[in-house]
Amino acid sequence: MAEGPVVVGTDGSSGAARAVLWAAQEAALRHQPLHIVCAADLDLAERLGADTARRVREAARSLLAEAASAASARAPGLAVSTEVGREPAADALLRAAAATAARAPGVSTAEPTVVLGSRGLGGFATLLTGSTGLAVAGQAGCPVVVVRGTELPASGVVVGVRDEEDLGAVRFAAETARRRKAVLRLLSTWTYLQYVGTMAPLADVVRVAVEAEAAASTRLLGSVREEFPDLEVTEEVVRVPSPAGELVAASLRAELVVVGARRTAHHLGRGPGRVTHAVLQHAHCPVAVVPRA
Repeated sequence: MAEGPVVVGTDGSSGAARAVLWAAQEAALRHQPLHIVCAADLDLAERLGADTARRVREAARSLLAEAASAASARAPGLAVSTEVGREPAADALLRAAAATAARAPGVSTAEPTVVLGSRGLGGFATLLTGSTGLAVAGQAGCPVVVVRGTELPASGVVVGVRDEEDLGAVRFAAETARRRKAVLRLLSTWTYLQYVGTMAPLADVVRVAVEAEAAASTRLLGSVREEFPDLEVTEEVVRVPSPAGELVAASLRAELVVVGARRTAHHLGRGPGRVTHAVLQHAHCPVAVVPRA
């Protein structure tokens, strides 16, 4: 599926400002438009009275104008549109992503990407510690990027892989690395209880599982090298105490970490899996969450 427009949320916070700049650069690299959403929850504002609703709309439009100006300064010539969302933040962004993809010019299968800041105000106030950001990452049918970390020199795109169902995440990471002229690093991790080595039957099971994971990583490596022959790609299969911890450590030297969305069934898709959740909370660079096959 072709990569389509970029949708970013803003609320005037510093975190949102960084997200807008990141999204503008990404949209420009894709040669796609940028759509900026300010989720004002107008339905609630209107229930509080006409004057309240008017002031909320005016504030939202002012924030959108500032964000659009910043995006245009970062990427001159970029097509930028804005929208005041009637719904709470997560719902507004998910709806805007679906609508933006539907009207994307020229490519009927264009897949949007949603971008959010790591901290915010108003509708984005609990982005990572509450439900908003996790709901977007857990429910979106398209890639979601949470812009985290600080502006430090970094290079390379890291993607966590487990099996062939992570092919979408690997392709997203490869496309991003290609656009940014960066190295792509495939990182496959595995772990087991420390006493397993003394138990032969379990050790055999672990050995088979590790070999299968390494084989899956190698197949993904071959696939991405075939599709992106000019891209520099490296591969690591490592045993670690914590897969999430290894990805967070890798984020110190990366400009983007990409993970496949493993959603928890008992939450009915309302949140990402445990590893994705931990990476979103602690990574030192932007994190992209891509739905698994």
